[in-house]
Amino acid sequence: MCSLSFFSLFFSSTLLFILGIYYLLFDYSVFVEWELFNLNGSMVVMTLIFDWMSLIFMSFVMYISSLVIYYSEDYMSGESNMNRFIIIVLMFILSMGFLIISPNLISILLGWDGLGLVSYCLVIYYQNVSSYSAGMLTALSNRIGDVAILISIAWMLNFGSWNYIYYYDFISDSFEMSLITVLIILAAMTKSAQIPFSSWLPAAMAAPTPVSALVHSSTLVTAGVYLLIRFSPMLNLYNFGWFLLIIGCMTMFMAGLGANFEFDLKKIIALSTLSQLGLMMSILAMGYSKLAFFHLLTHALFKALLFMCAGSMIHNLKDTQDIRFMGSIVYFMPLTSVCFNVSSLSLCGLPFLAGFYSKDLILELVCLSWINFLIFFLYFFSTGLTAAYSFRLFYYSMSGDNNFYSSFSFNDKSYYISFGMIFLLIVAVFGGSFLSWLIFPVPYMISLPYYLKFLTMFVVLLGGYLGYLISEMNLSRVLFSLSGLSFVSFVGSMWFMPFLSTKLISYFPLKYGYLSSKSFDYGWGELFGGQGIYNLFIYLIEYIQGWYDSNFKIYLLTFIFWMLFLVIYFYV
Repeated sequence: MCSLSFFSLFFSSTLLFILGIYYLLFDYSVFVEWELFNLNGSMVVMTLIFDWMSLIFMSFVMYISSLVIYYSEDYMSGESNMNRFIIIVLMFILSMGFLIISPNLISILLGWDGLGLVSYCLVIYYQNVSSYSAGMLTALSNRIGDVAILISIAWMLNFGSWNYIYYYDFISDSFEMSLITVLIILAAMTKSAQIPFSSWLPAAMAAPTPVSALVHSSTLVTAGVYLLIRFSPMLNLYNFGWFLLIIGCMTMFMAGLGANFEFDLKKIIALSTLSQLGLMMSILAMGYSKLAFFHLLTHALFKALLFMCAGSMIHNLKDTQDIRFMGSIVYFMPLTSVCFNVSSLSLCGLPFLAGFYSKDLILELVCLSWINFLIFFLYFFSTGLTAAYSFRLFYYSMSGDNNFYSSFSFNDKSYYISFGMIFLLIVAVFGGSFLSWLIFPVPYMISLPYYLKFLTMFVVLLGGYLGYLISEMNLSRVLFSLSGLSFVSFVGSMWFMPFLSTKLISYFPLKYGYLSSKSFDYGWGELFGGQGIYNLFIYLIEYIQGWYDSNFKIYLLTFIFWMLFLVIYFYV
């Protein structure tokens, strides 16, 4: 089933990509209305949009999915029910497809809810308590976005159709559309894990690594960004961009800081995904929707590769994810190390790799744009932090002594894993330049002073050096001081967001539930309710039964009292 899924998805991806390039070159889009049924003159219509954006994104989703499924043949070889896993992944691709090619809020909700459900099924795939907790956090965080889309569907009834694309030109003074835009922003923030909904993304790393490579790095989490790209005319018109810009920059900064204090390999990569999502959101908020889409595509390529390499390392380290156990892996797993470092450098924005073309363009446009110093600082400082955690990861895993068991052998010869990594490596190196020629046929001319031109490279190099310093730093001495401990706890736990998303929200309802249960259900409620009435009836029954049992005695006693009464009455 793996091979069949791989070939069908791979060829579908190739076909869609060629079609997408054709549509892009001729600026062509097809809008399909498929009438499902007609009832009393009311048509129930399924609408689909095929333009260069939806086709190219769909081809990328299918390309990465095909390689992930092929990679899973080896990675999930110990799985007893492999077909179930493949079917869940295919359900995910189907949901993603619905979301991408829908200009209609109803079918978007179908895909959106499908993504949430499949994501939950995959996060709890390894059935234990921590996976269950992570799955619940993921599902409940995403439910907020689902509800927002449901409310926006209800509000859109005022327009007579759910095809929001029809109303791009009729929204200038519409209160309903501004409210719908707010709800769509909320939905996108939950799915793309922006502050304050960020805690679910690192928690979702409980899923199998191929799933993380596909779902929680390159496709599902970018669904929110993609939806906002589709709604970008409304975003610019109602001036909600400033809010999204602040949120995106804060998310980017928070995730970059957190990744420098994290030791779990998959969580570091998850936080790097979060950082890049913040970058996409913030550049989209500034009005550059094409550029956000460009970074979305290049990020999908190198991040899926990064997860695949991490999966290969975890596989060889017998499911150990702690980077402190690694070291000198470059000697034992050369191919994985090459792919890992290429994707990591692409993430940092090393010239002429995929990430460089989108990231450098974004940062130069930030220099060119009319923004305040805070946003400027957050953009460039977060870029430096990206380089810092990437180089920290490199120093922990590739250099130094191997800290794993001395009697252990590594194996880098798996055909399935190597095949998936090499095919993604090719696109992670050449994909950025290829896409930039396609999406921006007329190049941007960005004229900046030389110190701003070189600021990006300077920040990346400085971040790399900072990563080296952090990897050499011994935190045990810092943790003895209360200020050091509180700083590391605050920064390393994503600004306490996992606690705020779980403990804080559940504490008060559970506490009040306990108190009300103790006072009412087991207290006054019992006294005046079931238990009290039961005791009253028991008392009455025993009392009446006592009358029955002592019937003759009472009769005699009553007779004596009656005789006494008569004697006293007549003779006294």
